Amino acid sequence: MRAAAQRTAIWIVLSLLFNLVVWKIRGPDKALEFLTGYVIEYSLSVDNIFLFVLIFAYFRVPPMAQHRALVWGIVGALVMRGVTIWLGIEMVNRFDFILYIFGVVLLVSAWRMFFVKQQPRDLGQSWIMRVCLRAFPITHDFHGEHFKARVDNHWVLTPLALALIVIDVMDLVFAVDSIPAVFAITRDTFIVYTSNICAILGLRSLYFLLVKLIDRFIYLKTGLAIVLAFVGMKMIIRDFFTIPTSISLAVVVAVLTTTIAVSMIATHRDNANQKEAAPEK
Repeated sequence: MRAAAQRTAIWIVLSLLFNLVVWKIRGPDKALEFLTGYVIEYSLSVDNIFLFVLIFAYFRVPPMAQHRALVWGIVGALVMRGVTIWLGIEMVNRFDFILYIFGVVLLVSAWRMFFVKQQPRDLGQSWIMRVCLRAFPITHDFHGEHFKARVDNHWVLTPLALALIVIDVMDLVFAVDSIPAVFAITRDTFIVYTSNICAILGLRSLYFLLVKLIDRFIYLKTGLAIVLAFVGMKMIIRDFFTIPTSISLAVVVAVLTTTIAVSMIATHRDNANQKEAAPEK
């Protein structure tokens, strides 16, 4: 965890240094847009970590193999999000009303995250698993950190490759929420994509930092729901009332800081009470 914390700090510092470069080259307004987009994307990426934990547990991926799967998963996410962002920007520039649709999508996502109890995902019954099992020959055994292996003179995919495919596809699904959220801040393709890149590049280190603490973030989804609802409303009312980017950044940071702090305090008390109630051996 110490190494993961150090690498997470390095990625955050690098992102902030890049923010200074944006400030120098494109001015303070664009720098503020980048910082706000980065904070939104980075916070929403924590939701991906819940899914990564589930995927790795389902496939029983060894810890060392998790490193490789996340590296290539991030590479795939960078490519797919780049295409998604480009398509989104093109659609928004041609059809301005799409921003209202994005706003409604974010509100629906916030409502589901806040009110609908999330049932445990059965990855074995997901459509992506069914497609992969029909399309590719797959072995049930891991072969080190390899994505493919030769079995009985035939090339087959390993469970690690299947886990990688599921990670990339599910990240693309999550991007339906996170990318429109940045459109509420800016339509600048450079700012949207670079804020996504900086958030995703630090995701691998953040995963290994939070994987053992993820159960303590009991109110984080509530905070993310509030952020999505705020951003969605910002999109919908933009023609009637403009919320400055600085206010948006302050709201996002305040909500996330509060929900994380309350989660840590509440779980710390629960753990302390459980230790007091436990019988002495």
